[in-house]
Amino acid sequence: MDSFTQIVLGAAVAAAIAPPQHRRAALIAGAALGTLPDLDVLPINLITDDPVARMTWHRSWSHSLLVLPFVAWALWAWFRSRGGRVAQSPTRWFWAMQGALLTHPLLDAFTVYGTQLLWPLPTQPVMWSSVFIIDPLYTVWLLLACVVAWFARERRIAQPALVAGLALSSLYLGLSLVAKHQAERAAERALASQDLATAPRFSVPMPFNILLWRVVAMTPEGFVEGERSLVADSGPMQFRRHASDVAAMEQVRDFPAVQRLQWFNRGFMKAQVREGELVLSDLRMGAEPDYSFRFAVARKDADGRWTQIPPRQLQWPWEAGRRLRTMWERIWHEPADATAAADADGVTMEQSPERFPES
Repeated sequence: MDSFTQIVLGAAVAAAIAPPQHRRAALIAGAALGTLPDLDVLPINLITDDPVARMTWHRSWSHSLLVLPFVAWALWAWFRSRGGRVAQSPTRWFWAMQGALLTHPLLDAFTVYGTQLLWPLPTQPVMWSSVFIIDPLYTVWLLLACVVAWFARERRIAQPALVAGLALSSLYLGLSLVAKHQAERAAERALASQDLATAPRFSVPMPFNILLWRVVAMTPEGFVEGERSLVADSGPMQFRRHASDVAAMEQVRDFPAVQRLQWFNRGFMKAQVREGELVLSDLRMGAEPDYSFRFAVARKDADGRWTQIPPRQLQWPWEAGRRLRTMWERIWHEPADATAAADADGVTMEQSPERFPES
């Protein structure tokens, strides 16, 4: 999730657990602990300039449930040895610091990026992908709770406000899982009618909401992509086919950068040749044809074979503002051509997608 959300989550958790007389200090400490894991980008960027390594090392050791408890314990022990508030109420501060740190990776796991909760075990990153990286309806309850707690200090209203903020934000996460299940059911029925019932797929909410969902399923020739509005759509889900250079992907599958990406994103990638280089796009973050993470990983030599190159991240512009407006309209309106197609054929495959940004 975005840094601001992690800050208010950590602050609310710590302030709800720490003694009332330490509430403002707990808000500050929790905010710092809530953002601490994301500071892993600083040492990672100093260690390597490989964009694939930077992407896949982020949310690893710094987000591990096997590491962070010891980090929280070390910080708690150091502050306790110095006296002050932690020494005055060591038990409550111990759990306040643990909670503020551990909720960070757990919340990140609800996004699609990939969080290595069990690092250093060789398990794939967790991506429950039920919320977008920025979702105001999740964050606002935590923000209000922190504001009330800051001004109320030790007054009785502060604790109920913190508990309510945490409860409402957690309820929203629960609703996001319910919404994801509904989108998945619609996608499952539509894909089964296209003989893609067993195709690897993922679903992810569109920016800033849990009402509009994007579903991608892999095919032998590439992938299909569709959207589902839980508010407007009533007919079968519509998908669009997109090609990927699967032959080139097969030829480079043993390259270290490609293997690392395959492990990290579970193979949800599109391969395309651009100016003589093979570019791999992470299908999870973005929408056709625009993606947040694109990497040039190979170049074709004179003999027509692919040679690995130092990975390079590529970017080209897309019109985010226009597509966000289109997304908002799509939440509330089912496309007229989709309804007609559903009446005639059930599920159709279209070639001209609406495109929405995501990261």
